Amino acid sequence: MFARFRRLTLAGELLVLQLALIVVVVAAVGAVSLAQSEATFDRVEGRRVTALAEQLAWNPLIRGRLGKPAPGEVLAPLVHSTQAQSGVTSVTVADAEGRAVASTDPTLVGTPLPLVDGRTADDRSGWSGHIRVGGAQELAARAPVLGASPADRGSHLGTVMIGVAAPTVWQRLAGASSYLVLYLGIAVVLGVLGSWLLARRIKRQTLGMEPREIAGLAEHREAMLYGIAEGVIALDPALRVTLVNEVGRRLLDLPERCVGMSLTELGIEERLYDVLAGKDGQGGKGVPTGKSGSAGRREGPGTAGRDAGDAIAIRGGRVLVMNRMTVVKDGRSLGSVTTLRDRTELARLERELGSFRSTTELLRAQAHEFANQLHIISGLTQMDEPEEVLRYIRVLSGHRKSLDLQVTSRIDDTAVAALVMAKSSLAAERKVRLRLSERTALPRLGPADSADVATVTGNLVDNAIDAAAEGGGGDEAWVEVELRHDASGVEIVVRDSGPGVAPGLAHEVFARGFTTKAARGGERGIGLALTQLVCTRRGGEVAVTNTDDGAVFTAHMPVGRLAHETMEAVR
Repeated sequence: MFARFRRLTLAGELLVLQLALIVVVVAAVGAVSLAQSEATFDRVEGRRVTALAEQLAWNPLIRGRLGKPAPGEVLAPLVHSTQAQSGVTSVTVADAEGRAVASTDPTLVGTPLPLVDGRTADDRSGWSGHIRVGGAQELAARAPVLGASPADRGSHLGTVMIGVAAPTVWQRLAGASSYLVLYLGIAVVLGVLGSWLLARRIKRQTLGMEPREIAGLAEHREAMLYGIAEGVIALDPALRVTLVNEVGRRLLDLPERCVGMSLTELGIEERLYDVLAGKDGQGGKGVPTGKSGSAGRREGPGTAGRDAGDAIAIRGGRVLVMNRMTVVKDGRSLGSVTTLRDRTELARLERELGSFRSTTELLRAQAHEFANQLHIISGLTQMDEPEEVLRYIRVLSGHRKSLDLQVTSRIDDTAVAALVMAKSSLAAERKVRLRLSERTALPRLGPADSADVATVTGNLVDNAIDAAAEGGGGDEAWVEVELRHDASGVEIVVRDSGPGVAPGLAHEVFARGFTTKAARGGERGIGLALTQLVCTRRGGEVAVTNTDDGAVFTAHMPVGRLAHETMEAVR
């Protein structure tokens, strides 16, 4: 039975529930109606039989014959005529001792009058109530008969009792059946119509699905959301969280009761806010920089409401890759769903891969440079100019020794020194002159400190080389690197001759993860985002400013024991 009930459609279930409710209501209304009918009968008929009993008690014949011998023979015709005229069930006259002397019911003659609950035989006052006579229920009224002659005026001569049969429950139902059937019919019609309208409204709101289909979708949604390794967060058009799984809540560092809260209330700002809100335009035009006539080197916010594919943001020290999709139904926006992946470890692997890529590019650049030099030497040899060959070789050797001496004399850390020399060859291939500041002084660092300093320096130098090469200027394009070490840590300053950074993006370029690659082709990188991540993890900072010559990136990070203490404090 319950299985059949579950197989009903939504309209069928609502109809069954409505009919059950109608039956309960009709039963309750019927019970109330019967109670009211009984109360009305007692009130109306009680007054009538009381009035008849009092009227008969004041009849001169009854007052004159009671107390005399054989009063029943004289009073019997009066009792029967009263019953016939008034339509009551029974009329009884009793003497002063309460024994019936005349009655329409012969079985009562000579017996005590029936009493209502709570009354006694010597109670000679008038009353009305329900009594049982011959197995039938009657509503009876008693009235005392008082003497009228001067000798017995006011004395109690007897009692008159008049009763009317009380209708049974079935008789009352039969009397009200026509109304009950009408009420039930109206209720059924209204219930069916209301069930149909309600089912239509609910099905419109549930996209035409039945309850079991909705339950199945909910179960599948829970299994999908909590069974995948990616984070999922859904927002309504007002940017309030409507759904988030455990992975998404952990990646975004959200409280447990975050559903229903807006992004602003959750403290989500800047780059992450733009991606979740759909304000992170992909492939848009670059934002103009401070220099007139220069192309934008960092990309600014895009048009609101766009879907973001593989957008990158940083939250709680994690590099997150997000894909945002707008949900539209019948031309109406229902909000958006964004998936999140933790790319922190992947970013670390990319950083390591980048070092190998840099080495490969360095070897390629050096191979290209050596090939050109060998071509020149080969040409001079074919021209039979041995002295020019020797002079050219001395110039090349002196330039390399000068660069090596300049780097190694100012940078004692082998890894960082090798990185700067490699970036010098790479810059030369891009027609950019890489120089080392005279204030550079970096001692040997620990392995972990050296790796992080090299990472930050490499990312900033790559970014500066791209900017200087894109900024034009021909042979005047340059990048300057300055590395300083003091009691508070290592400071890395990279200057370039590029177009600079737009003033509106200077404070958020690292949080947005923009690079010069984004300006060239719309592709988003994470070089500057990783730079900030490394500095922040060590308790340092990175910033960018504009000068008349170009942009200046300054990074500061504690190293050694100071870095360990700072990282513990940050944790």
